[in-house]
Amino acid sequence: MTLEKALEKTIFHSRWLLAPFYIGLIATLLILLVKFVFKFIDALFNIWALEGTQVVLPILGLIDLVLVSNLLLIIIFSGYENFVSKIDEAHDHDDRPDWMGNVDYGSLKLKVIGSIVAISSIDLLKAFFNIENLGSEQLMWLVILHLTFVVSGLLFAIMERISHSPHAKAEH
Repeated sequence: MTLEKALEKTIFHSRWLLAPFYIGLIATLLILLVKFVFKFIDALFNIWALEGTQVVLPILGLIDLVLVSNLLLIIIFSGYENFVSKIDEAHDHDDRPDWMGNVDYGSLKLKVIGSIVAISSIDLLKAFFNIENLGSEQLMWLVILHLTFVVSGLLFAIMERISHSPHAKAEH
């Protein structure tokens, strides 16, 4: 075996160094599940004492956790499949998500940015429901941060569209 072949084989197999990262993300998903259960139980017992829009706050907190969990799952599945190995177990499984195996790195980044915007939207909505406890400066920074995420997401989507346009492909 030549030195070049050995180096290429080492580089190719180095992708498995990412596997522990995905195991760590699975553990993070378990932590979020525990957090969700505790928040759900807390909401279940305390929601009866809340009035008006305050009822919505615990529900928005649960939705926040669900969105973050969905994002983690998309990153785990598509990241593993794009960079480490195909998930053979899921190939012919009835419950295999339709998007699985179809999310490339660019669309993964778009999904991440889209999820961040959605999570930011929920946080901003929670802030508006809790507006009497927030200062105007704090609220202003939440809006600025959210708008920054929205503009960044739009710009990134435009860049992805341009880089994947038929014109851009013809130049390569």
